[in-house]
Amino acid sequence: MMNCCGLLTVQKEPVPLKSIEVELEVRDHVATVVSTLNYQNKEDKPIEAVFVFPLPGDAAVCHFSAKMGQKEIVAEVKEKQEAREEYDDALSSGQQAFLLEESDQSPDVFSMSVGCLPPGESASIRLEYVTELAVQADEGLRFCLPAVLNPRYTPQAVQVNSVPASLVPYSLSFSARVSSPRPISKVESSCSLDPLQFLNTDQTQATVKLGAGHKFDRDVEVLIYYKDAHQPTAVVEAGQASAKPGTLMGDPVVMVSLFPEFPQSVMSSVASCGEFVFLVDRSGSMDFPMNNNDRNQTRISSAKETLLLLLKSLPMDCYFNIYSFGSRYEHIFPKSVEYSQQTMEEALKRVGTMEADLGGTQILEPLKHIYEQPCIPSQPRQLFVFTDGEVGNTKEVIDLVKKNSGSHRCFSFGIGEGASSALINGLAKEGGGHAQFITRSDRMQPKVMQSLRFALQPAVVDISITWDLPKDVSVTVLSPPITALFQGQRSLVYGQLSGQSSEAAEGCVTVKYSLAGHPTQNQLHFSLKPEEDTGLTVHRLGARTLIRSLEMQGRESRGEQLTGVKEKVVALSIQSGVSSCFTAFIAVNKGDGEAIQGPLVRRNVPTPACHLFACNLFSHIFTYIYHKLFSSDSAGAADWTQPEVKQPLCDPLLQLVSLQKASGLWMLDSALAAALGKTSEEVEKSKPELVSHLWATILALIWLQGFQTDAKDEWQILAGKAVLWLQAQNAPNVTECVDAGNALLGCRVQKDALGL
Repeated sequence: MMNCCGLLTVQKEPVPLKSIEVELEVRDHVATVVSTLNYQNKEDKPIEAVFVFPLPGDAAVCHFSAKMGQKEIVAEVKEKQEAREEYDDALSSGQQAFLLEESDQSPDVFSMSVGCLPPGESASIRLEYVTELAVQADEGLRFCLPAVLNPRYTPQAVQVNSVPASLVPYSLSFSARVSSPRPISKVESSCSLDPLQFLNTDQTQATVKLGAGHKFDRDVEVLIYYKDAHQPTAVVEAGQASAKPGTLMGDPVVMVSLFPEFPQSVMSSVASCGEFVFLVDRSGSMDFPMNNNDRNQTRISSAKETLLLLLKSLPMDCYFNIYSFGSRYEHIFPKSVEYSQQTMEEALKRVGTMEADLGGTQILEPLKHIYEQPCIPSQPRQLFVFTDGEVGNTKEVIDLVKKNSGSHRCFSFGIGEGASSALINGLAKEGGGHAQFITRSDRMQPKVMQSLRFALQPAVVDISITWDLPKDVSVTVLSPPITALFQGQRSLVYGQLSGQSSEAAEGCVTVKYSLAGHPTQNQLHFSLKPEEDTGLTVHRLGARTLIRSLEMQGRESRGEQLTGVKEKVVALSIQSGVSSCFTAFIAVNKGDGEAIQGPLVRRNVPTPACHLFACNLFSHIFTYIYHKLFSSDSAGAADWTQPEVKQPLCDPLLQLVSLQKASGLWMLDSALAAALGKTSEEVEKSKPELVSHLWATILALIWLQGFQTDAKDEWQILAGKAVLWLQAQNAPNVTECVDAGNALLGCRVQKDALGL
């Protein structure tokens, strides 16, 4: 058998993409990304190469150009249909043409077409975008270069030619330069990085590169940590010299970063009510391992363990329900039920039977069913969505969440490689909640519990922003109204500044809101002197923000109103050079060379699929077919009829947590003794003159504080329930019990540390 050489797909077709080079420049919390894609046609006939690839969902694509030899062609932004027709006309005339457009289904998927590449010729495509970096639970800033585009399971799926990561026939190089007013403490990544190189003595500038041998089985995730991070800031950027004053690109634009600080008295209070609805992905891809180091820890098993922690942490007077979805959806209770020992136990039994066996990923129908349920008076609805984010109707899903944003808050969690940032961030943004991404070695539990703490905090209401500017200066706000504020989380506001001001002039922005019935405000004073050398980053991010708001408005419009919105988006997109769903980048080589002769051959450049997907493809297809053939109602809700499956909990923390009662107490029994690493006799012998439940609960709290400090984010809320239960008992001799518990468990935990 003859070996095939060169760039080939799994179908043995030549692939013209040779390599991808990515340069990342981070300034504080804003990133500029320049990707260079190098193509070469090794065939004996002209080709058209088509490459479908992911980008961050909130990216502002602002440059697209092509270089052939010494000639560079810079693309223009045009109305999408006009750009497509110009591209087709160019190919029909034998001209080289290049087209870049956003998917109609999801703003985080792009298609690049390289047309009429002659035999033996090379072309370098340069793509540039800017994006904001999201703040993580540990205060790191997250940048993600999506290298994996997972299949999107919807009726109108995005068509992607994907291959296992090990067979991707092109290379990736990645380098980053980081600068900030504050020192850089560290840079981490899910991939192997070369050592961080500081460029100055105060460590405010550094470079880092991707290590050799990177495989295309994961996104390139970079976490950046600054010292004394996340202070409120404002940056005023000068307008484009060639642009007309009074336009978005001609006027200065301000970017305000807000980090509200809430009073500690409010932060320590926890809501005792609410309706908590958990929506869990059970599609076939949820059966993949969370990471390669522990193939037994699948996404679905991690989600089940997280549900255990969530159910144990809910307040006693709340309501809850659990939905799961794939090609169809299921729910544990017909409607949300009051939280009690009985309902909690029933839910945990059903959670124990959950498997990744519901086929594809169709989230729209279960969301519709949830929103059709009437809200419970005085029980604010909090929706938690867990998914690996592989859907194709992203815009439709986000529009539904926004339509119902007045009745709930939505907290979203993207699990594993290839999760759609447009979906995960969009759900949280339009639902007034918070988004988290769980990849590689991340534990799902601490990130989810942080979101639960947000959900249990009093909701921030009546949010308003006022500007105090010199009399000759006015502001046009480009951002939609802020609907949610959380402790330690950034909110960004963009504004177009019109008028003249002196270089020494200052402005002030005030954020007012009500928290737990108390009016509160935060102020930020800033200089109005524009910064010159910023590459129009702030303008493009402001334009992207306004474009996304108008696009959503357009999806809610019909007839003349829709036409008007589309015209606004197209005009703004062309003016700013930022892509939109109604526009595309088009470049045509109109040189004096001869037309390229011969039939044009289309070559689809394969996108890397997570190799876990490739390995489990047969299993996934079998599961999907099975449910299509044997499900009685594949489109609607179904009851859980699987037998209960008892699975042993290997994690000591989860073993102890599983024994806690809904009220917060622990029972004194052999299971608790085993979880504490003791015999029943040892625990009973050391017990002071106390009711057994009090002694058991104090022992559990000491064990958590003494042996699970690193996991405090996971058990803090349920421990708080236990403390409240103990305080309600007016337990005598608590100090004596703590001392006896420390002696038994070999700890030195102080009574105050337990909250008693």
